[in-house]
Amino acid sequence: MYRKIIKRVLDLLVSFIGLLVLSPILVVVLLILLFQNNGKPFFFQVRPGKDQKAFTIIKFKTMTDRKDSQGHLLPDVERITFFGKWIRKMSIDELPQLLNVLKGDMSLIGPRPLLFKYIPLYVGDQARRHEVRPGITGWAQVNGRNSISWTKKFELDVYYVNHLSLSLDFKIFWLTILKVLRTEGVNQSEERPMFPFDGTN
Repeated sequence: MYRKIIKRVLDLLVSFIGLLVLSPILVVVLLILLFQNNGKPFFFQVRPGKDQKAFTIIKFKTMTDRKDSQGHLLPDVERITFFGKWIRKMSIDELPQLLNVLKGDMSLIGPRPLLFKYIPLYVGDQARRHEVRPGITGWAQVNGRNSISWTKKFELDVYYVNHLSLSLDFKIFWLTILKVLRTEGVNQSEERPMFPFDGTN
């Protein structure tokens, strides 16, 4: 009952209220990024969602499109802006995903949506993370995120799929708020980057 109906109702309710309450912050960030990123305030990327169905994730754009002399994008640490670092630190860059939640592509809570190129690298039951909608935050995010291995993240994702419940979602929701307020590893940084998954780490 919770997994199939109540969770979706809560997603719609909380994300709608969240967009209304946070709209002043969203508008200010949008205007700053419009100016800073040459009219491109958002970052769009196709990711695998529930049942590996493709959807387009939306975030605030925290990096410029600066390239080297051969036309290749510069490393992330060279492209991220001062304001981009700040909104990442506060996890504000993730807030546009509330629109993904309203659309039904994502949930407020679930395994983070990764990249399609990672799917062939899954081993064992790691692909089971796609049995539920991906989330803005999840069990792995409140249990270390960038300080734990990819193997451990996938274990936590599968744990979430197996134990999905109102109480677990409530726990993740409040732990996320606490981590954001303390700026504790909810998002990647130069000091604690999220290295690409290569099937071994």
